[in-house]
Amino acid sequence: MPDPALSAAIAEAYASAPVDEVILHTVELHHPAFAVPVRVVRDRVSLSARLEASAPIDAGQVVEFAAYAFDLVPPDQTSAGAPQCVLEIDNVSPEILAQVRAAVLAGDPVQLIYRAYLSSDPLSGPENDPPLVLHLKSVSATPQRIRATAGFPDLLNEAFPRLVYDLDKFKGLLP
Repeated sequence: MPDPALSAAIAEAYASAPVDEVILHTVELHHPAFAVPVRVVRDRVSLSARLEASAPIDAGQVVEFAAYAFDLVPPDQTSAGAPQCVLEIDNVSPEILAQVRAAVLAGDPVQLIYRAYLSSDPLSGPENDPPLVLHLKSVSATPQRIRATAGFPDLLNEAFPRLVYDLDKFKGLLP
């Protein structure tokens, strides 16, 4: 089944696999505890690329993705269970490791954004718009590697309605 989030150009690149066109896979991690978002590209050289207009940070701006060896196993398209993906980043810098450890201690989920760019035109924006947005569920980090499991937010176990009726906000609840 075709993915409606993919542009026609990347769909053609997937289908025909031209020799002169490379699909660049990028990952952005961000969290309120991060000084700046962690942006990496699976390549040997850094990438300057434009973010989509709906990006949570630096929307529509040209940003730098650092070259890193990483592997991203995308989530399965299945009707059974919550789909999850696995992210592994090798040879992690001390700055990235410190930011990930600070985020784990803070408790809020780290957001993972996957974007794909074509090597011929990274300045026009990502080819998957909107990009895939997941939340990290578990993280293990060493100086050599970060391994994280990410998934979609758990909407089934959210409180409904989202308001929490407590005595601080709703004084009329007192007997």
